[in-house]
Amino acid sequence: MFQNKQFLLTFYVFLIGHFLIAQEKFILSGTVTDVNTGETLIGVNIVIPELNTGTVTNTYGFYSITLPKGKYNLTVSYLGFNTYQETIDLNENMRKNIAIEESSQQLEEIVVSTNTKKINIQKPEMSVNKLSISTIKEMPVLLGEVDIIKSLLLLPGVTNAGEGQSGFNVRGGAADQNLVLMDEATLYNTSHVFGLFSVFNADAIKDLKLYKGGIPSRFGGRVASVLDIYQKEGNNTKFHMSGGIGLISSRLLAEGPIVKDKSSFLIAGRGSYAHLFLKLTDNKNSAYFYDLNTKLNYKFNDNNNLYLSGYFGRDIFTLNESFSNTYGNTTVNLRWNHLFSEKIFSNLSLIYSDYYYGLTLDFIGFNWESGIKNYNLKYDFKHYLSDKLDLNYGINFTKYDLNPGTIEPIDDDSSINYRQLDKKFAYETAIYAAAEQKLSEKLNISYGLRLSYFNRIGQSTVNYYENNQPVFYDEELKIYEKATPIATEYFSSNQSIASYSNLEPRFTLSYEIDSNQAIKANYNRMTQYMQLVSNTASPTPLDVWTPSDNYIKPQIADQVAVGYFKNFDEGNYTLEVESFYKKVKNRIDYIDGADLIANDAIEQVVLNGRMRSYGLEILAKKNNGKLNGWIAYTLSRSEQQTPGRTTTEVGINNGEWYKSAYDKTHNLAVTGSYKLNKKWNFGANFILQSGQPVTFPTGKYVFQGVTVPSYNSRNENRLPTYHRLDISATLIPKNQENRKFTREWVFGIYNVYSRYNAASISFRENQDTGVNEAVKLSIFGIVPSVTFNFKF
Repeated sequence: MFQNKQFLLTFYVFLIGHFLIAQEKFILSGTVTDVNTGETLIGVNIVIPELNTGTVTNTYGFYSITLPKGKYNLTVSYLGFNTYQETIDLNENMRKNIAIEESSQQLEEIVVSTNTKKINIQKPEMSVNKLSISTIKEMPVLLGEVDIIKSLLLLPGVTNAGEGQSGFNVRGGAADQNLVLMDEATLYNTSHVFGLFSVFNADAIKDLKLYKGGIPSRFGGRVASVLDIYQKEGNNTKFHMSGGIGLISSRLLAEGPIVKDKSSFLIAGRGSYAHLFLKLTDNKNSAYFYDLNTKLNYKFNDNNNLYLSGYFGRDIFTLNESFSNTYGNTTVNLRWNHLFSEKIFSNLSLIYSDYYYGLTLDFIGFNWESGIKNYNLKYDFKHYLSDKLDLNYGINFTKYDLNPGTIEPIDDDSSINYRQLDKKFAYETAIYAAAEQKLSEKLNISYGLRLSYFNRIGQSTVNYYENNQPVFYDEELKIYEKATPIATEYFSSNQSIASYSNLEPRFTLSYEIDSNQAIKANYNRMTQYMQLVSNTASPTPLDVWTPSDNYIKPQIADQVAVGYFKNFDEGNYTLEVESFYKKVKNRIDYIDGADLIANDAIEQVVLNGRMRSYGLEILAKKNNGKLNGWIAYTLSRSEQQTPGRTTTEVGINNGEWYKSAYDKTHNLAVTGSYKLNKKWNFGANFILQSGQPVTFPTGKYVFQGVTVPSYNSRNENRLPTYHRLDISATLIPKNQENRKFTREWVFGIYNVYSRYNAASISFRENQDTGVNEAVKLSIFGIVPSVTFNFKF
């Protein structure tokens, strides 16, 4: 009997030991880089085919995955790079840094494995678009200037206010509702030459991702989208230079090691020179831009990396030496990556961002300056908790310093007096936590919560109004007017004027129907405490930002979306279909005749309203082969409403919903590239979209001898339908293999059939006939270009 019990005890101990051994797990982690440059790679797929599982590298090229003890075929794949495969024997925690090589195949991209496509289908991420820089450079562009912002307009759900207009609109939102980050630093104006080009030098950019929904909890401060852009780090193995010479601008980039395999630098400059040709004529007008991208990094060891990056850009416009305008961005970011363990990755960032606007009017006799600065501290953590659960958490602190406007006389004899509009200061703090969890073989979920706190502080004077209403409603005339303050109060430095706190939940669900198709759904709440003061459809450099206070409330957006995603033919073709609904409260609207420039009491001309947008987006892509590209179509509606504050008030537009300035019912974009052979590549874009909503006069009346137009509802009319076709051809001379100096010629035609799309339509009375007439303003017809690119 005793022997039987001893046998059973030994058997149970053996089973328990065997079970524990079977469940024994270890961590595989490391960094993935480009073998030729040492550049870390973002979003690389790390796949374990035997387990049908995997992960992707983070924004600094780091990955970590927990696996059972065993022998595996490790597969590493990334678009445009050769697939890396290796057999590993995982019997302890393993640190494995991997260097992969860019594909030398010219005629077709690497076909990534079925397992990789399965990982992408499983991932609880939607309403996100990622474009590679190589894809962007294949697109036809205006005057040969590669433009990241213009490339976004070819994606579903993304539009802008028209040709030559700055900013971009996402799912019916305004341009100021987009958070634009470059190396984590906020950019407040993304345009050069008043919107013709963007501030991003594509040669210096490594990666970009646009979040239209399902926005991760680490992001906040805007209610429409997040455009997250990272600069290259610089080649840490060899010195290289590259650049290009175009019709209106040229660019040059230099990169190389400071200490080989440990430290590198990158510096890239770009400037336009069309103004130099104007100096050869009697034309005294001038418009040009320049910008500079820099980055340094140092690898102390496998656990510590330091980065210092910056951007500086300026636009300068002069008119007959009597008017000059300068504006641009400056950013600096110092970042420290630290690996606490194989499971905990951290990033600490100190960030400075500055947007400046300056205006000189000699014929009036004054200078105008305005701008916004912010100082930002971020500390983010990624915790790879297990093979089924990843955590993200961190803290973000920002101080805002806003200058709404300074007016200064040019000389002592000027009739203009010095005037400083009240500067505005604010603090914004946020903490967040988020998780990505695999609930079953088919069900994956990500969820998170962000807690934000905003405090508007002095030094400034606050107006008080009767019934706390800074806008007065004239019941007899049925119009809104500025209210007269009944009292004022000065708030000293760090004294709170108004404060807000908000909880912002986020949620995304992915259910895998099979290995090639999935349905996904998400919900996110976003809060925006900073708003752009502008009553134009497209932002202008003169527009100023204002913080939330006791009158202007923070915008709060709730968005839901559902989608269907499918891979065809081993991932050579993909289909994405999404439907969304978004509502925004406290979106400011402007009373008729609102005066925004040099207004020290903005609250007197704005009312708090709301927005809503909804639509269907379809994206069909061909990913591989000689011919690739996509078709994007969006059917949507964007509306705004500002009802009366009381039952007797009419509100804006009689309190009814009306089309917002960003509404585009139909938006179709087709883009493609064709690699004929090693010598010739061709590209084409076609865009067709509904015209911009506008308000046309419905009649006129004469008052004291002056003809005055009359209007009905806001934005009840539209500009004509917008469409154009662009084409390009890239010539790569033969016999460049293994040469240190390589070159290419890029020929392009923007607006091939010279469609004169309306940027605006104005109305006037013909002086000869006295008949009213409409005048269309168009910016471009057909525009050919040629660019010479080189690298050595």
